[in-house]
Amino acid sequence: PFHYGTHYSSPAIVLHYLVRLQPFSSHGVQMQGGMFDHPDRLFYSMAKAWSASSGLSEESDHTTTQDIKELIPEFFYLPSFLENVNDYDFGTLMDMEERVGDVVLPPWAKGSAREFIRLHRKALESDHVSEHLHQWIDLIFGHNQRGPNAEKHCNVFYYLTYEGAVDLDCVQNE
Repeated sequence: PFHYGTHYSSPAIVLHYLVRLQPFSSHGVQMQGGMFDHPDRLFYSMAKAWSASSGLSEESDHTTTQDIKELIPEFFYLPSFLENVNDYDFGTLMDMEERVGDVVLPPWAKGSAREFIRLHRKALESDHVSEHLHQWIDLIFGHNQRGPNAEKHCNVFYYLTYEGAVDLDCVQNE
């Protein structure tokens, strides 16, 4: 049994977030077989990303945490990753018939990627985060990463995401 079917950090997640910037755009297109991913699966809205990762999806009557993604460092210093400065054609969202361009930011960012980054970094550097950082460290690197403590803290990932789950020396390429 596991709580999460994917890992919270992977190269694909980095490409997901950085799709608006080169060389990540090109790598994302290559990973998707020569085109950008479907517009509704792209990172296009902070609210949608939050609801998908937190399990508080607006489209569902139940909670799910199958779409967890760790925030990458760019969330705290690089406003341009939120802006479609290259004017890529990411397509149109199915439900809203709205073109995907810049990431839709929360109201408190006042439509400014710079303001979003400034306030996001301020939150990261807050006393509250400093006082609770050890809890995150215990989940990711410490005693709550595996075993009974991981179960107790709802922190169990699919077994193949753990180092050593597969003896790579025994894997044979055909």
